[in-house]
Amino acid sequence: MKTRRDALRTLGAGALMLSPLVATAQSAKPLAIVVYKTPTCGCCGDWVKHLQDNGFTVTTHDVEDTGPYRQKYGIPERFGSCHTGVIAGYGIEGHVPAADIKKLVATKPKATGLAVPGMPVGSPGMEMGPRKDPFDVLLVKADGAASVFSSYNKKA
Repeated sequence: MKTRRDALRTLGAGALMLSPLVATAQSAKPLAIVVYKTPTCGCCGDWVKHLQDNGFTVTTHDVEDTGPYRQKYGIPERFGSCHTGVIAGYGIEGHVPAADIKKLVATKPKATGLAVPGMPVGSPGMEMGPRKDPFDVLLVKADGAASVFSSYNKKA
């Protein structure tokens, strides 16, 4: 005859055994991002493909001007690029690597989003052979200030 304590132990052990399965199922859920891009920009399509290749579900909207979307999602014009994404309430400006977007969504920092200003060669969607220019991914704050979230292609 099992006691109530034994039954609770069994239930607790079962929950512990299932927790990695639940975590795996949750992490396997694709991240959905909406992207506003100009219809004639090829690198925007390449960035969208980069996101899809890294497990994102992407909905794109071709627009003549991405500026209003940048403004709507709190990304200052000085960080502008050729496309603006939106995920989990964050603005994503320019050629931000998928890994950084995943990190942003997972860590949920107090910010409006991420930006890679300009169009640095070697960033996702801007590949041009072996050339890889250094660039920073910026964490953009509500007041318009930014700090480096991650860096790529820097010389040691």
